[in-house]
Amino acid sequence: MAEKVTKIKLTLDGKRKYEAELNELKTVKRKEIAENLQSARAQGDLSENSEYDEAKNDQAKLEARIKELETILRNVEVIDENEINNEKVHIGSTVKVHDKNFDEDVVYQIVGSSETDPLNGKISDESPVGLALLDKSVGDIVKVEAAGGELELVVLEISM
Repeated sequence: MAEKVTKIKLTLDGKRKYEAELNELKTVKRKEIAENLQSARAQGDLSENSEYDEAKNDQAKLEARIKELETILRNVEVIDENEINNEKVHIGSTVKVHDKNFDEDVVYQIVGSSETDPLNGKISDESPVGLALLDKSVGDIVKVEAAGGELELVVLEISM
């Protein structure tokens, strides 16, 4: 029986960042690690060579990340920003909300789960806040159960 493939939703910008990272890992980082391995091998006895062990660990991490990126890019579903309007919140939308609890305005960009970067305002469409904002319009009030209690947000603006 064929395994069901889960599509990974990304903005076009997110896809491009993953492609650039994959290219960097394959062309630059692989070469650096190969050089480190060669240098460590030249030091002699591999059984007690910490530089060699470290280089092998770095190689394993690199290859795992390359495989992860290839899987993401093979299963990516790019959000077509031309099909999205600013009437409702979608993946790819930038949303300005008023947080009634803290009496402050906050801006979030709703992204696919693999693009999440909360420190830069990018929240997942699967997070409690992201999920609650999806399909909302300007003026809608959204209540979200969060770790610190219930949040009450008012949608102020939606843009791309």
